Amino acid sequence: MANTSANKKTASSAPNAATGNALRHKPRILFTGGGSAGHVTLNLALIPWFLQQGWDVYYIGSRGGMEQDLVARFPEVRYQGILTGKLRRYFSWQNFLDMAKIPLGCLQACLKVRQINPDIIFSKGGFVSFPVVIGGFVNRKKIFMHESDITPGLANKMSLPFVNTFFTTFPETERMVKQKQKVACVGPVLSDRLFNGSREKGAAFAGLKADKPTVMVIGGSLGAKSLNEAVAKNLPDILSKYQLVHISGKNGFNPELKGRGYVQYEYVDAELKDLLALSDVVISRAGSNSIFELASLCKPMVLVPLPATASRGEQSLNAQSFAGKGYAEIIPDEDIAKPEILLPMLDKIYAGRAAYAQKMRENPVKITSADALCRQICTACGIEIK
Repeated sequence: MANTSANKKTASSAPNAATGNALRHKPRILFTGGGSAGHVTLNLALIPWFLQQGWDVYYIGSRGGMEQDLVARFPEVRYQGILTGKLRRYFSWQNFLDMAKIPLGCLQACLKVRQINPDIIFSKGGFVSFPVVIGGFVNRKKIFMHESDITPGLANKMSLPFVNTFFTTFPETERMVKQKQKVACVGPVLSDRLFNGSREKGAAFAGLKADKPTVMVIGGSLGAKSLNEAVAKNLPDILSKYQLVHISGKNGFNPELKGRGYVQYEYVDAELKDLLALSDVVISRAGSNSIFELASLCKPMVLVPLPATASRGEQSLNAQSFAGKGYAEIIPDEDIAKPEILLPMLDKIYAGRAAYAQKMRENPVKITSADALCRQICTACGIEIK
């Protein structure tokens, strides 16, 4: 891995900026990332490992941002807020005000990083992360950055010259950056929460039959409007051939939808692995974590990327990557509710489900665990692990 240190250091060897030459007994890590849940969830997966290892954990995010609420589940983590200016790829008068906030945020971050004096900085991207990366670079800290999608987000693109290592999820990302020596493809960071599901337990939980073809539609925690509308419009036709497990999300639950072989949930947690084991085909958005989880389970997919008007196009690239490998088929968002497109696609994927699954077994996605990534980071910095 690029820019790693050959010198081992123990938890007690890092100097504390606040106490001059005094020795501190705990190593420190500083996390940053925010603006959306996608820029926080990986941090939330890594934080417990460092806490269990006895590290002091800090987090710099935006003042009053959603990341502050999410990180609050860990009372041991010391959260500090800075000014942030959103980085937009389009014209907006708000850009002029936000451009003034960015240098102020960088100055704040430089001072806070100097005060915290972390051994490691880990950035998950989002507009709040860029000032922290700059602060880490100015203070000569080891900086690791992670990207979930094929194309780096704007904040990660701007941060890349200042980080030591750039972790990627897709191997294709390396082709899209100039500083290839910094890239380390680790794959998605997945837990084992969805492994070892039981088709029979899934059927029992949902009140469905374990031996009947089953489709799952899942649109995320808040739901996907177009996917929910597709279910509502095509439910009788789908149920004529398949059972349907519909995870509608908090904002999409429709109590009027009913039918034999149909179940609807706002959200499923512990039983999700069993419902996935029951499902032969999954219709989903094309967010990176979701599709890698499905691929790790060898689930044939119909991917419905967010339209370009609602994103920077990363889901379309994610979906194209999986379709190119033979893992999935794609239906554009504007077509998902059309019965002449949706129903033949379901029949095609169900009939060829064994071939899709075989592609995933022959060319399995590279994945890693939170434990493995944390150990890789520590090893790269020459920090011994308990």
